[in-house]
Amino acid sequence: MDETAIARLLEDLKNSDAAVREQATRELWRIWFHQKGVYGLAILEQSQELLEAGKLDEAEAVLTELIQDQPDFAEAWNRRAVLYYLQGQYRKSLADCQQVIALNAIHFGALHGMGLCYAALGEYATAIQAFRKALAIQPHAIANQRMILECTAKLS
Repeated sequence: MDETAIARLLEDLKNSDAAVREQATRELWRIWFHQKGVYGLAILEQSQELLEAGKLDEAEAVLTELIQDQPDFAEAWNRRAVLYYLQGQYRKSLADCQQVIALNAIHFGALHGMGLCYAALGEYATAIQAFRKALAIQPHAIANQRMILECTAKLS
């Protein structure tokens, strides 16, 4: 990944112009999904099709095989984390999110996912920490702001 381009995109996430922020967000996701080129992208798309068809076990198998083949592919870990979250397997989702962050510390999607998992587990203080980390990268992300408020309310 081009570190200069990434740094520019991270700055754009803080821009007051929503269109600039949205473009930066889309571009970061594009970079992450294309990390392993056509090969990785095709498998991610296959897993998404299986997920949407309700073939969750098959989607998990495809993603697990991709992770075993390409363990440094952060988005493969992230897609499996999403799958686990949708299945209510919050601890497994958290473990995959943590792997994403180990590989890509700026992955705001994984940080948001960690917050969602902690919130689902009733660990609201830890969820707030995760959402705050995501907000440090994407300060205008309303979903994270809203989740911080919801988790704070549940703590009181």
